[in-house]
Amino acid sequence: MARNFILWLHGLGDSGPANEPIKTLFTSPEFKPTKWSFPSAPNNPVTCNYGAVMPSWFDIHEIPVTASSPKDESSLLKAVQNVHAMIDKEVAAGIDPNNVFICGFSQGGALTLASVLLYPRKLGGGAIFSGWVPFNASLNDQFTSDAKKTPILWSHGMADRTVLFEAGQAGPPFLEQAGISCEFKAYPGLGHSISNEELRNLESWMKTRMAVVLPSCFEYC
Repeated sequence: MARNFILWLHGLGDSGPANEPIKTLFTSPEFKPTKWSFPSAPNNPVTCNYGAVMPSWFDIHEIPVTASSPKDESSLLKAVQNVHAMIDKEVAAGIDPNNVFICGFSQGGALTLASVLLYPRKLGGGAIFSGWVPFNASLNDQFTSDAKKTPILWSHGMADRTVLFEAGQAGPPFLEQAGISCEFKAYPGLGHSISNEELRNLESWMKTRMAVVLPSCFEYC
């Protein structure tokens, strides 16, 4: 049975299967008992693309995304409910919530942040790549004390012209005001993409946070 669950949320207009090769880069032994999931967003009209219908977790009003871009909390919260259903299914199947990791790029990164903070229990971690804060401070009251303990890794390219670096950089101070710590990493020269360096760092970051259940000495000694 899988011991870990990693849910990967893609960016706007992308698909889950297109991101599946990412898992082949995680070769450490800790990832062998891991179930990966790469869901695809439903097709929805997207305001920033003049209402064009495409795979989208929630609506985005403008591109590039800045620190002050409008937020569509209604469609975001519907997407969060779907992510929580995916998590609940794995937890019900026996996965320890501390071994559940949500990762996402761009729009998927924004959804990752909202999903881990609005989940009622502490998870293994949430990793955001080129994302932003997709909700207003009014939602902060809904974060449980356990959710605030979920580790957060935030990575952002300094040359990003789609989700501006300022949008990512605004995340940690916003979270700090809500009593949430965040590890933020800036990548000079990186545009709106994920680098191998970011993924190597993610592998190390998750490895140290995977809860290991050791066999009892009375059973095996």
